[in-house]
Amino acid sequence: MQILQLDHEKNILSTQLEIQEQTFHNISQEIHDNISLSLTLAKLHLNTFNMKIMPTENDLIGSSIDLISKALADLNDISKSLDSELIESHGLIPAIEFEAELMRKIGQHNIDFLVSGEPSYMESGKELIIFRMIQETCNNILKHAAARNIYIKLSYQEDKLEINICDDGKGFDPEEVSRKKSVRSNAGLKNIQNRASILNGKTLINSQPGKGTSITFEIPLNNSYESAKKD
Repeated sequence: MQILQLDHEKNILSTQLEIQEQTFHNISQEIHDNISLSLTLAKLHLNTFNMKIMPTENDLIGSSIDLISKALADLNDISKSLDSELIESHGLIPAIEFEAELMRKIGQHNIDFLVSGEPSYMESGKELIIFRMIQETCNNILKHAAARNIYIKLSYQEDKLEINICDDGKGFDPEEVSRKKSVRSNAGLKNIQNRASILNGKTLINSQPGKGTSITFEIPLNNSYESAKKD
């Protein structure tokens, strides 16, 4: 009964992830097809504006064009980050490098990304789940940790991929967070742990108030994801 229950929970989680990815894809398409197009048209209209006007107004139009250009670049980055095509076309490591560069652009964090061992090829669906785990962990750091430095390390070993993400932020008490009844208080951690469980992986959290946080994922390098989908 326990095995059946676990299989049932994995199937539910897999379905939830598929729905979430489809939602991300739809948002990405909406940004690309509609919002970006509207901003591009606004920029073109400003560029064709009659420049025989007051200098102060000319400066204002120039500043508006610069702001729209920045918004377009930021939206393009967000669209790529949401869309799973980045994983499918380039793989896990380039996708993480892209995400790390997005965080560096904020200008408030030092991001170190390291890879050790011989990278192993994984099915794109599995790499996508791993990428979302890393992405959500980093988002939690940006929102809650008040950290200055973030370290991401992928260690490819013979039978597993070990992912370590740590920061020098304010830290927290994992047991206290797990005891809280508020859904929002531990939803991020739960989502990450659920994704890891889909891959038959382990999640290890080491954190103390005032001493930063280290989260380690151990993901087996086998067909665990395919097995979970078939189950």
